[in-house]
Amino acid sequence: QVQLVESGGGLVQAGGSLRLSCAASGRTFISSAMGWFRQAPGKEREFVATISSSGSSTYYADSVKGRFTISKNNAKNTVYLQMNSLKPEDTAVYYCAARGEGHTISAVTTRLYDYWGLGTQVTVSS
Repeated sequence: QVQLVESGGGLVQAGGSLRLSCAASGRTFISSAMGWFRQAPGKEREFVATISSSGSSTYYADSVKGRFTISKNNAKNTVYLQMNSLKPEDTAVYYCAARGEGHTISAVTTRLYDYWGLGTQVTVSS
């Protein structure tokens, strides 16, 4: 059974940093692009960042560009999201997602992802 488990969320002051991790199990994701999405209360789930299967290509939402960095360690079957200069508007539940096997190109649309974690809460206080 495929599982994605996020960790690293928490409460941080504005301007602070957090590093989210997403550990995958059940199959290897070496041939899958992966992504991070977030959902704030009362809002739809939105794209944050995505990375190709090899890790050579990344893409970010304009709202986080220059502050967040996505990375992938295929040996550990893990994807990370380093978040710096956090703002109160970054407060949300953050979800890790993986595309199906062989789907190596990163994507910004939720419907293109086959696997999802349960999410980790990130709260940024002002």
